[in-house]
Amino acid sequence: MSQNTPQQRAKQPRTALAGPYGHPFHPILVTIPIGAWVASLIFDIIGLASADPAPYVHGAWILIVIGLVGAVLAAIWGFLDYLQLGRSTAARRTATLHMALNLGVTALYVINLLVRLSADDVDEVSIWGFILSIIGLGALGLSGWLGGKLAYRFGVRVADERTQMEGFR
Repeated sequence: MSQNTPQQRAKQPRTALAGPYGHPFHPILVTIPIGAWVASLIFDIIGLASADPAPYVHGAWILIVIGLVGAVLAAIWGFLDYLQLGRSTAARRTATLHMALNLGVTALYVINLLVRLSADDVDEVSIWGFILSIIGLGALGLSGWLGGKLAYRFGVRVADERTQMEGFR
């Protein structure tokens, strides 16, 4: 496969900051918002069942903030990979939808945090925040599926088959 094809360019890092060939940093960074936001929902559930929900409510806020910071980092590194995709390709269209969903989820979690912090009783689980978390995680799951499609079906930032053969010799 020639280095000049859109498919081969999509496998290469745009810069060393994006991670080495065959091992991009974006998939590592996405674990931060995913983990933090899933944990914040778990804290909400524990808070709903607890006689003293305050520590879980405050923990959920902290986890949402950690997720927001992680989402910004993941977006920066994801955008470096996005820039390697040829225009008018299925991979670019999929990546655009993946990016739009993630930006929407991030905005939803900003709203989620503001709803929680402006609640009348900040020591109780916010039902609206809880609902926004469920919606956000649903959209994040769809976006993750698209990210998996980019890597596992389209091979974006995945080593080519000749390199992959090293693991099967």
